[in-house]
Amino acid sequence: MTKEEREEFLAKPFVGIISITHPDAGRAPVASPIWYDFTPEAGVWVLTGPTSIKGKALHQAKAFAMAVQEDFLPYRYVTASGPVVEVREAERERDLRPMAHRYLGEEEGDRYTATYPDGAFGHVYRMEPRYWLTNDNNKNPNLKPA
Repeated sequence: MTKEEREEFLAKPFVGIISITHPDAGRAPVASPIWYDFTPEAGVWVLTGPTSIKGKALHQAKAFAMAVQEDFLPYRYVTASGPVVEVREAERERDLRPMAHRYLGEEEGDRYTATYPDGAFGHVYRMEPRYWLTNDNNKNPNLKPA
């Protein structure tokens, strides 16, 4: 994919798979579905609780990888990885509501956001993508949709 194609792809509300070095030595990486958002200016950011396994792993590793895919033919995917460049407490209006709107739409997103008590929004972890892998099988003449 070109830079523009991968940015357009990441702008879609796919559920990503985050991968982080496990905080316990010798364990396999933490890999988990997660909502994310992306802009070329800000990079990739996610919301998660700081005491969750993802939060603990992010705090210790200070880096993560994100894989995003279309799981139907012709397959396409983007992976981005890099350092965590910002960690801060999430805010309802700045972070949680826009993320909920992205994945659930405005009405359902507002209902979802309302279920969180004040101050219980977790942390924002923002990653600056430095390494990219992409594939677009639309460009493969040997693959046809099922």
